[in-house]
Amino acid sequence: MEVRQSWGGSRFYFLIIVFMFWFSSYIYVPVLSPYVEHLGASYIMVGAVLGVYGLMQILFRLPIGIVSDVMNRQRPFIYLGMIASGTSCLLFLAGAHPGWALAARAVSGIAASAWVVYSVMFAGYFPKEEAGKAMGMLQFTTVIAQLTSMMISGYIADHWGWNAPFVIGGAVAAAALLLVLRLPEHRQEKRGSAIRIRDLAKVVKEPLLVKVSLLSVLAHCVLFITMFGYTPNQALDIGASKESLGWLTLAFMLPHAAATLYGSRWFGRLLGDRGTLLFGFAGSALFTLLIPSMPTLAALCATQAGNGFMQGLIFPLLLGKSVSGVAPFKRATAMGFYQAVYAIGMSGGPFVAGWMSSAYGLKGGFWLGGIAAALAAVLSWVWIRDRGESGGRGKRAGRILGR
Repeated sequence: MEVRQSWGGSRFYFLIIVFMFWFSSYIYVPVLSPYVEHLGASYIMVGAVLGVYGLMQILFRLPIGIVSDVMNRQRPFIYLGMIASGTSCLLFLAGAHPGWALAARAVSGIAASAWVVYSVMFAGYFPKEEAGKAMGMLQFTTVIAQLTSMMISGYIADHWGWNAPFVIGGAVAAAALLLVLRLPEHRQEKRGSAIRIRDLAKVVKEPLLVKVSLLSVLAHCVLFITMFGYTPNQALDIGASKESLGWLTLAFMLPHAAATLYGSRWFGRLLGDRGTLLFGFAGSALFTLLIPSMPTLAALCATQAGNGFMQGLIFPLLLGKSVSGVAPFKRATAMGFYQAVYAIGMSGGPFVAGWMSSAYGLKGGFWLGGIAAALAAVLSWVWIRDRGESGGRGKRAGRILGR
């Protein structure tokens, strides 16, 4: 009990670190694709810069999860994430050539790979009965950090130049690294025998984990084609200013945050998990296909609001199902696999969309996103089965994440 109480202060510092981590990582996201295009890159190169972020997570997330479980340590990977986030911002400042942007975004992908450990470590600061509260706090902090940073990104770039978001992001990451020094290491309870790699390898054969990971590939494909990809380019093409991109971000993130916190629970009671995923993916397909036909920024913001809400229904459900039934000491491995697989969508989605945009204009990329979401809706209906889950989101999260 004394150990739990000593972790109480760590929760506060951890949430500050989470906020600063995502702030430094997302401060430049709304202007990233316009910035790379400003450097003279083609849509294919823009797609490569956007896609390498996911590619690095494909390569690093599962190994990080496995090593964390084997070492029974987490804090070194928190260091890794923060250092990589700050380094990526510095690389953006290294030169006005698309190649530097590609390298910087690759390092940013390494930073995001450490997120595997963040959620596992934060859950360890709470007793089992408060696991749902822990994940709600973590998710809410993440969304607020992304919203805050992305809202001011366009304004900063418009008033102080393209490099200003990178400078601010690097400074925030450096400050957050100092706070990490206050975090105590958290270790799993002693196990009867040393964990073996081959035991962890069995985790990735869990059928439900594989199915929800593939659905998450398609979900992230849509997300990184739209809000975190080419929607800002579409806004600039119809006459919006860089400063007004903040409204685009706000339109997406507010409904997304609301749906993340409450939507999956309410819709889950009404439609079940399978129905909620079907509804979310189908709605996302519709709003994505509407993007290239929107004539004004206000109309484009409406599609973002719809997409933000629909995707907010999807992600918490997939996340919860990814570790359902996995033993606590294998959870970082399961999360690493899930996040590594869905990073295929973060990488492949914007890259292929860049190729389609070069051939057919920006509408080609949005067509790809709409098709991906529609496919996911069909697969959700075929693959996912409701199994009489009850007790609400909090109890379900407690069963999944409790120690």
